[in-house]
Amino acid sequence: MKEKLYTIPLNDAVNAGDECPFCYIERKIEQDLLDFCLGSSSSYMEADIRDMTDRAGFCRAHFKKMHDYGNTLGNAWILKTHYQRMLSEMEKTFENFRPGKAARRGLLRPEKADGNPIGMWVREKEESCYICREYRTTYARYLETFFYLFREDPAFREKIKNSKGFCLPHFGELCSAADHSLKEKDQQAFYDCVLPLMLENMKRISEDVSWLVEKFDYRNKDADWKNSRDAIPRGMQKLKGGYPADPPYQMNK
Repeated sequence: MKEKLYTIPLNDAVNAGDECPFCYIERKIEQDLLDFCLGSSSSYMEADIRDMTDRAGFCRAHFKKMHDYGNTLGNAWILKTHYQRMLSEMEKTFENFRPGKAARRGLLRPEKADGNPIGMWVREKEESCYICREYRTTYARYLETFFYLFREDPAFREKIKNSKGFCLPHFGELCSAADHSLKEKDQQAFYDCVLPLMLENMKRISEDVSWLVEKFDYRNKDADWKNSRDAIPRGMQKLKGGYPADPPYQMNK
């Protein structure tokens, strides 16, 4: 099947031979978004872009990654106008707040205590992140592309069959999405492919980790490491996704 522009990144991810092609995609999307927000394109200087980041804000994890990225001026501009918006919203929230009724409701029915408007405003900010939002939108398109290729491209299906499978979180998302993305006959083909694939590769990682432990036995000091040298980060990735051994992603200067 001839590649299309939107299928190239997914094929690249599968061809990379990673423990999970969707971890590979996740990292690439996030790095692209960090570049967009803070990179040399200087999108943080564009009023319309900063209006979006001011509204959405960023989560704790992405503030950390933005700090690690290393663009002091870009981070300062983003924080400057985001703080201005936050202060404006905070003043309005505080002005409209009346503690008595909300406090009594919380005392009488603790399960309803989350109706406090200040607490609700703070939680809304905690749950909002520009990078998370943009990532979810892009990631959803890649899920759709995966199932399109799985249905239509026998070569892609064969590459998945011969891959290292997926991390557990992305595997779970694929299984959930398969229910509404594939017809019944394609669902059967999907599960016939991925269930044995996941078992085989979970066992492979388990064996690598077990051998790493055995290598610390003095009797095995001269034995071959086999595939165990990087078993810890691969083992962590397979269970929870991501790349535990990755250094911080930083701006190209």
